[in-house]
Amino acid sequence: MCEKCATTGRTSLSRRGFVTGIAGLAAASMALPGLAMAEQAGTPQNAISPSDALKRLLEGNERYASNQVEPRDNSAGRAARTLGQHPIAAILSCADSRVAPELAFDQGPGDLFVVRVAGNIVSPDGLASLEFGVKFLSTPLVMVLGHTSCGAVNAAISTVRDDAVLPGHLPGLINAIEPAVIAAKANDPKDLLAEATKENVRLTQKALVKGSAIIAEAADAGRIEIVGGVYDLATGRVAML
Repeated sequence: MCEKCATTGRTSLSRRGFVTGIAGLAAASMALPGLAMAEQAGTPQNAISPSDALKRLLEGNERYASNQVEPRDNSAGRAARTLGQHPIAAILSCADSRVAPELAFDQGPGDLFVVRVAGNIVSPDGLASLEFGVKFLSTPLVMVLGHTSCGAVNAAISTVRDDAVLPGHLPGLINAIEPAVIAAKANDPKDLLAEATKENVRLTQKALVKGSAIIAEAADAGRIEIVGGVYDLATGRVAML
């Protein structure tokens, strides 16, 4: 077989395997909640309202910021978690190493469905992941989480203000943040980085609804709520927008 044919064959097989895997994962996710309920003899933890899910996150964040986190044995419940997952929230967060949603909200394994990408932007893969969380895991809350001193937002400011040229694939990522910088800059804020960070969260919230019929329909039906917040690196607290 020629090298080109072999490469094409591998690509085709990889794609078929990916589609088959996703289909199987979706089917399993629809079946597993019933198994998990039988195992735990109770209601899944995410069978709550969006407001209750947000309340749980904010209470956890207050514990974290106050250095009073709940003692937790992360090994407990491992067997039960093999039967399924019931996260109370899906979080689109920046990939910044200083931001860890499970820690910031004092949650344990299986509690959060986290998608991370620099600048907490909406990418095709990230959007598909959030759709999976909403459609098949029944997460009642979707949060877009920005943070102070965000390097991705600061880079977008540099490209808008100084025409900075970035290497590699960075321009594609930064281009997605530039509209937030332009919108924030129009208001002539004292702290452009802080305001652009907030605007980026707001625009990302809108992009989730605009880009996904699955998420939009769930929001319209009241099954989920889409919220935005900014994590303060200095204090550990999340301010809701």
